Parts: sequence; C-alpha cells; structure tokens
Amino acid sequence: MALRNKNGKWHYRFQLDGRNYAGSTSLAATQRNESAALRKEIEHRTALLEGHAPTKRVAVREFNTAAKEFFEWTLANYRDHPNSSRRIRVSLASAIVFFARQPVSAIDEGRIEAYKTWRVNEHKVRDITLRHDLHALSTFFKYAMQQNWTRDNPIRRVKIPSEGDAVRIHVLTPEEEKKYFSFAERRRDLFDLGRLMLNQGMRPEEALTLGSSDVDLERGQLQIRWGKSTAARRTLDLTPESREILARRMTAAESSWIFPASRKAGEHVARLNNAHNAVCEKAGLAFVLYDLRHTFATRMAQAGIDLATLAAILGHSSIRIVQRYVHPTEEHKKAAMATYAETMRKSQAANLQFDWQHASEKVN
Repeated sequence: MALRNKNGKWHYRFQLDGRNYAGSTSLAATQRNESAALRKEIEHRTALLEGHAPTKRVAVREFNTAAKEFFEWTLANYRDHPNSSRRIRVSLASAIVFFARQPVSAIDEGRIEAYKTWRVNEHKVRDITLRHDLHALSTFFKYAMQQNWTRDNPIRRVKIPSEGDAVRIHVLTPEEEKKYFSFAERRRDLFDLGRLMLNQGMRPEEALTLGSSDVDLERGQLQIRWGKSTAARRTLDLTPESREILARRMTAAESSWIFPASRKAGEHVARLNNAHNAVCEKAGLAFVLYDLRHTFATRMAQAGIDLATLAAILGHSSIRIVQRYVHPTEEHKKAAMATYAETMRKSQAANLQFDWQHASEKVN
C-alpha cells in the first residue's frame, strides 16, 4: 500500500492482478487523515476483489452554480441546434430561483413536487409549460449524475403532464385577433412579432433571432438559418404585410438584428411573453404567444394547403407533427362535407349520363 501527497490531498496507488490502480481520497494530506486515507485504499481494493467498482463520494454542488456549468455543457452539446440550448435555459430559469443554493444531491421527488406546486400556484403556468420545465430538469439531473453531483434523477418518480394533456391549442377567431392587436399596438415589438408569426407561421425565437442578412426584400423572402432540425432551417416567402414590417424595422434599426435586444438566452422571449400576458389581461383574452403559430397553421389548412406543404412551411419533418397544429372548426368541416357532397353529385350525374349514352348506343 502506498499513499502520496498530491496537491495537498492524499492519493493512493496499488497493484492488483498485474494492473495498477490509483485514486484520490479527497482528504487533506495530514498525518491525522493518513489512517482514513488508507481505509479508502482498502475499500477500493476490496470492491475490485468483489467484482464491482467503488462508490465515489458525491461532490456537493449548489443548484444555481451547477446550473451555470450545465448551461455551458448545453451550448457545446447542442451547438448544431442552439435553440434547444435556449429553450432549456428558459425552462430552468424558474428552477434556479426556486432551488437557489440547495445542494443538487439534496433535491428529491418531494422538492420537485413542491416546485411543481409553486409554478402552478405562483406563476399560473399551464401543463405545457410545466411539462417543458420538468423535461429540462430531467436533462439537468442526468448531466448532474454524470458529474457525480447526485446519484439519482428524482424526475423519474414525478408525474409529468402527458403530451395529450399538455397540448393546449387555441386558434384565434378574427374577432379575437382584431381585439388583441388593437391592445398590442402600443407595444411595437410585440405587435410586429405577433403579426410576423400570424403571417409566416414562425416560432417566436425564429423571428427574434432574425438578422438583416436573413431578409431579402427584393425577392420577398427570409431565411431561418438556425433550427433543431434540417427541416427547421428553411426559406419563407413573405406576405405583403410581413414585407412592410421587416422593411420598416430594417430602416429604423440601429443594429443588424430585426428585433434589437439583449442576446442573453431566453431574456427577449421572456420579456415579450410578459408583455403578451399583460395585453391579454387588458383585452380579456386567454391564449399563449405560440397560439399565433397554431392559428396560422389552422388557417392555412382551412385554405386548402396540403399537409406536406404546410409541414415544410412550418419547419417540420413529419406530417404527423403538423396534425397537432391543425384543428378544423365546425364551419370548416361542414364546408368540407358540402364540397365532398358536390363532388359525389357531379360524379353520379356523370355516371348516369354515361349509362344513358351506353343504352342509346345499344338501341341504335
């Protein structure tokens, strides 16, 4: 058995079955700690002889400090999909406030349930938001386990709203649209963002990360260069209203961003979400900003746009995903049945005419 002082800590090294093993005891290299350090070496050797790896001591990390390290990891891990990193940061913003300086290893399912209650009661979040928050936390705890900050992912024992329960889509009526934008008119960033989403079907973060170089007013197009998938990176043709909004903002802008603001992840989206909530409260409406994209998708489907084309415009790789966004109204279904009935009538009339001509030919 051999101990050595390395950077002020006791480290051990031994040989077993022709192989060398070494490790840190995490104990200060003092004479007082020498016996305890030797016991750690014996524990490691015994564990190997019994056929399993020794259990490492959990490193204590406060949640807010650990979250900063985790965010650095997301930037590298999702470098090809930066919006994924941004969404995780936004989803964890409330968790940083709630858990603050609590050790990551001390957060169990009971604390997670308390966090869920706090989000619902304090912030009035919907199931879809809670679902996103919990999935972001689960990703954090998986990373924390790899870093040995905890031995467990408590999210595994917590009920997460199902996708079916969490998806709450509201399609604006023309009356709701008019009322919302009349109240939003004084909040220029919110107004312009909302109109672009309703005209182009973009996600909020896609519009907010547009630069002047992404817009070609002569061709009437814009490019979305960043996205979580190849399908999300796409070129959109501009409606006349979108063209007017972008031209005005590009002329007035003092930076290369269409929506100049702090580029810190999530801050701009959070500010506009707060502005949106304030407008909805004044207007007596209840929907989330993302519902403007849902409204675009539903209106496109009602206009007869096929789902494959709509999927490409929305930046989805699957028609199945688009079907979540499309919610035909009763009027739309009634019109579809009327169109089908008219098609059947014409088909039957054509068949009758064919039968009559065929019979005439036989008689002659």
